[in-house]
Amino acid sequence: MSTVVAQSLHVFGLRSHVSNNVFFFDEQIIMFPSGNHCVKYNVDQKWQKFIPGSDKSQGTLALAISPNRRYLAVSETVQDKPVITIYELSAIPCRKRKILNNFDFPVQKFICMAFSPDSKYLLTQTSPPESNLVYWLWEKQKVMAIVRIDTQNNAVFQVSFNPQDNTQICITGNGMFKLLRFAEGTLKQTNFQRGEPQNYLAHTWVSDDKIIAGTDTGRLFLFESGDQRWETSIVVKEPTSETKNLGVIQESESLIEFPAVTSPVPSYEQVMMTSSHSQLSLPQVFAIAAYSKGFACSAGPGRVLLFEKMEDKEFYRESREIRIPVDPQSNDPSQSDKQDVLCMCFSPSEETLIASTSKNQLYSITMSLTEISKGEPAHFEYLMYPLHSASITGLDTCIRKPLIATCSVDRSVRIWNYESNSLELFKEYQEEAYTISLHPSGHYIVVGFADKLRIMNLLIDDIRSFKEYSVRGCKECSFSNGGHLFAAVNGNVIHIFSTTSLENISNLKGHTGKIRSVAWNTDDSKLISCGTDGAVYEWSLSTGKRETECVLKSCSYNCVTISPDGKIIFAVGSDQTLKEIADSSVIREMSAFDVTYTAVVISHSGRMMFVGTSVGTIRAMKYPLPLQKEFNEYQAHAGPVTKMSLTFDDQFLLSVAEDGCLFTWKVFDKDGRGIKREREVGFAEEVLVTKTDMEEKAQVMLELKTRVEELKMENEYQLRLKDMNYSEKIKELTDKFLQEMESLKTKNQVLKTEKEKQDVLHRERMDDLLDKQSRELQDLECCNNQKLLLEYEKYQELQLKSQRMQEEYEKQLRDNDETKSQALEELTEFYEAKLQEKTTLLEEAQEDVRQQLREFEETKKQIEEDEDREIQDIKTKYEKKLRDEKESNLRLKGETGIMRKKFSSLQKEIEERTNDIELLKGEQVKLQGVIKSLEKDIMGLKREIQERDETIQDKEKRIYDLKKKNQELEKFKFVLDYKIKELKKQIEPRENEIKVMKEQIQEMEAELERFHKQNTQLELNITELWQKLRATDQEMRRERQKEWDLEALVKRFKTDLHNCVAYIQEPRQLKEKVRALFEKYVQRADMVEIAGLNSDLQQEYARQREHLERNLATLKKKVVKESELHRTDYVRIMQENVSLIKEINELRRELKFTRSQVYDLEAALKLTKKIRPEVSETVSSEDLPSVPPTMRLNVQEETGRIIEMQRLEIQRLRDQIQEQEQVPGFHPLAGMQLPCPQWRRFKGPDQVTPSGETSPASPEGVPCACPGLTLGCNPDHTSLSPRPWGIWDTGRIKVLAHKHVQLSA
Repeated sequence: MSTVVAQSLHVFGLRSHVSNNVFFFDEQIIMFPSGNHCVKYNVDQKWQKFIPGSDKSQGTLALAISPNRRYLAVSETVQDKPVITIYELSAIPCRKRKILNNFDFPVQKFICMAFSPDSKYLLTQTSPPESNLVYWLWEKQKVMAIVRIDTQNNAVFQVSFNPQDNTQICITGNGMFKLLRFAEGTLKQTNFQRGEPQNYLAHTWVSDDKIIAGTDTGRLFLFESGDQRWETSIVVKEPTSETKNLGVIQESESLIEFPAVTSPVPSYEQVMMTSSHSQLSLPQVFAIAAYSKGFACSAGPGRVLLFEKMEDKEFYRESREIRIPVDPQSNDPSQSDKQDVLCMCFSPSEETLIASTSKNQLYSITMSLTEISKGEPAHFEYLMYPLHSASITGLDTCIRKPLIATCSVDRSVRIWNYESNSLELFKEYQEEAYTISLHPSGHYIVVGFADKLRIMNLLIDDIRSFKEYSVRGCKECSFSNGGHLFAAVNGNVIHIFSTTSLENISNLKGHTGKIRSVAWNTDDSKLISCGTDGAVYEWSLSTGKRETECVLKSCSYNCVTISPDGKIIFAVGSDQTLKEIADSSVIREMSAFDVTYTAVVISHSGRMMFVGTSVGTIRAMKYPLPLQKEFNEYQAHAGPVTKMSLTFDDQFLLSVAEDGCLFTWKVFDKDGRGIKREREVGFAEEVLVTKTDMEEKAQVMLELKTRVEELKMENEYQLRLKDMNYSEKIKELTDKFLQEMESLKTKNQVLKTEKEKQDVLHRERMDDLLDKQSRELQDLECCNNQKLLLEYEKYQELQLKSQRMQEEYEKQLRDNDETKSQALEELTEFYEAKLQEKTTLLEEAQEDVRQQLREFEETKKQIEEDEDREIQDIKTKYEKKLRDEKESNLRLKGETGIMRKKFSSLQKEIEERTNDIELLKGEQVKLQGVIKSLEKDIMGLKREIQERDETIQDKEKRIYDLKKKNQELEKFKFVLDYKIKELKKQIEPRENEIKVMKEQIQEMEAELERFHKQNTQLELNITELWQKLRATDQEMRRERQKEWDLEALVKRFKTDLHNCVAYIQEPRQLKEKVRALFEKYVQRADMVEIAGLNSDLQQEYARQREHLERNLATLKKKVVKESELHRTDYVRIMQENVSLIKEINELRRELKFTRSQVYDLEAALKLTKKIRPEVSETVSSEDLPSVPPTMRLNVQEETGRIIEMQRLEIQRLRDQIQEQEQVPGFHPLAGMQLPCPQWRRFKGPDQVTPSGETSPASPEGVPCACPGLTLGCNPDHTSLSPRPWGIWDTGRIKVLAHKHVQLSA
């Protein structure tokens, strides 16, 4: 694999012809298809995440998201085979959960899909001619059921599940509306389609059994259990002004409330093909989306209608209209609102509505805005920015700014910012733009149109042409790297122009076919071109002639580029190879492996190469090119790549294609770090502005400032006047109200007195009435008891009568049974005779029936067909009537029962009320007098109210005037808010730059840390190597000394041998000399052998030494670890000792306190004189009590025992310290020293010296005898700081040994 890696950062584009092409993942994140990816886009934070398509994918056809938002199903075509990939969205990053690619049924592609409510099942619809509907258990890749929906090759646009039922399915298409139910492994149709077939484009479930569907003729149908219940038609009214209004007509029976369900979208191309026969004036309902208040539906080009439920009635009406706004940057603004809305979806909270259109645009609107603008139609806003709606033909970038320039077949030129991922400028023209080039400064562009070649300025808010050339159909143009020249292609001629003089410098002729691509070398001295004629030419601009040429007529070249050093040319074409050309010959060809390369680009560093293919993928490879198939291939576009470019710093790769999408890629090396080039100067922030625009804006600013100042003065003056008026009126009103309050208080007191009098009278009357009521109750009880006795006697008589009647009826029943049995026997005989006669008649009739059956069967078929339709119509009518009658019967029964209860209760109430009325009549007469007096007061108060109303009206008029002025101020505030937003938008790029710089700083810090670690490791290695070097040097010196010794010995031997040779004529002397040589040198030869042996020993010694050094190093590490462990133990012991010191100090305080108490008690007993002189003695007198002397003896014995134990422990610890100090690598703790050998301290009546002797107490501390200030002593040598050394437990008392041992008696 290649070491060059590209990571997708951002995409500018949308594929609107994918079914169900936009939906919400959550409240902030939407998902939509772009290129060959599915994009997750955060609306608030503006980031994008990508779900790439499958390898070798030919494009996405349909999307579906599960109701629980956990799974995403993507329908693709991979190598001409359909594939469904299901992704798990909850995983980070998104991963493939299942791939459905093995099918037992014929299928070309899957055009629409839907998940079940529990997300376990998946519904897929294949394209004609198969038109199979497949019901999947997708987790197990199992087909539960399959059925053929249509046999006439009609298009199916949408399939969906019932939102509450996994087994019920709805399918809509051209001439079909079908409801199916899954049962026993099959899908069966449950509805019968009646009436004229419609071309249903979209539908949505509104409840368990209700569906609303839209057609290509602007009609909306509501189906309940498959039967049509409601219909309305949306028509485009003929406009009286420039805009068109939509109305709703033909409302019928009833409407149902619609819940919020988003609607998937059919393929726009299929719909346009099937609906080409329909009238142009009729709006087509491509999308329906329901929400809690009603539903929204697309109503023709550029319009969406909202329907809401009326409060007092059970039907819906059109509430408001939402339009796609007119684009001021467009050449024909009326065309912007002529795009069809293909898909809509509401956010989970129903705050926003998002719509995608046939021109690859995404729009959004907040629902609260639609509620505000009830009178006028609301308008959509771009969700991100205007996108290209057709194939992108041109691409370029500059050096001084982070800008990208693109042009498209949609007649638009757009300038993008790849740092802020935003659209800077865009403009539409009358002609198609074929090619574009951006000046390195980022201030100018050259655009080749169908009629002319134009040079344009990039202003702050406009793209304005300032020079035109009569170069028709320019398909390729390019600025030089220095920006002083630009080349424009016209057919097979290359025109070279100067950007300073704007004149044609030279024309390069030589190609016989159309030129497809041109490229400049780094110093702009040469130009490389390639064309359809199979020629690659290298032109010299100084002479205007060809320098090198390479012609291969069998290949039609698509793109050409040149290496940074200008030596090698790279070209790609129709022969599926990448060619390296140098010196007019093809050096090397690299196969493209069954695809055609359409674009090629090499980095400015010369280390990376990127190639675009005809299937939309991008291949990244390292330069020099590998011998084998070593490259990284990335899924990018859904069409052939048209152009590619790298930014000047080799950080970002840009690619465009025929699918209308622009991708930005981050380029990495194998380690994941960006290939960074040093950038001395940052991006330029200058913007071109014309002088007239500046003057106009300055003049407008001055006018607005003067206007604001005038308004301020007017408002301040009017506010002062109003304050004066209001203060005067407030004073007048306060005076009036105070007077009225006093008068009302007096009236209130009078009324209170009258009320008290009436209360007394009322109580007296109530007592009288209660007495009367008790008497009447007693009389009624007596009467009712007599009536009850009479009724009981009547009841007994009736019971006797009923018993007699029962006996009579039983007798009659018996008689009837006897007569019935006789009559049955007679009838059986009579009917048996008749049966025989009828059987004969039947046989004859059967023969006639057989003859007439054929006639009846033919007529029967015709009649049944007619009758079925009539029966169903009658059935629906009578079912409605039955329901209405049943409901009315139930209602009437309930009402009658209620009325009976009410009637009985009302009778009782009437009797009670008659009594109350008589009482109240008397009271009424008295109260009428009071009312007349109160009416006079009311008349007076009404007059006062009228006067106050008049004053209130005056105030309201003034408030209205103030509100008007407040509205004007709010408008001014809105303008200021808009300016603030623009300023914030300008601040955001800076914040992004700061974030990027912070990330770079963090990376640099991480690298610094890594380098520090490496340096420390290298230093250790260097020290080891130095030690080895020193050892080898010593060995070298020894070997050299040995060599010198041997050479000297050999020389001496040679001289002696030479002397021996002189005696060669004399054998005896020769023999003696040889013997002397032997005696002299044989022993030294043995030494040489021993030296040879010593060299072996030295090698063994070196080996043993290395082994011991390793062991020593490991031991040192262990010792260091153990010392660290010992330090922790010592720190723990010190902490424990400190706590114990505190406890000892507390015990000492308690001891002092107890001693003082003892002294007090002894003084009380008049024994202090006898005890005090005996404190230092060991034996007490006989006159004292026995307890104190024994206590004193015990204390002395314990102190002696403690001193001995402490001495032994101190000696043991000193021995341990000496042993540990002898261990190599061990260092004692800092600050730990042996205690001062000479010390004294006052503590209590007696004190102990280091020798164990006790000395009498003195009022002051005895100075330390140690020379100078030691670690255990304070500067005054009288007090000692506690230094923990060890702990001993002697039964009840914990004794602490410090560096300076402190004890008290």
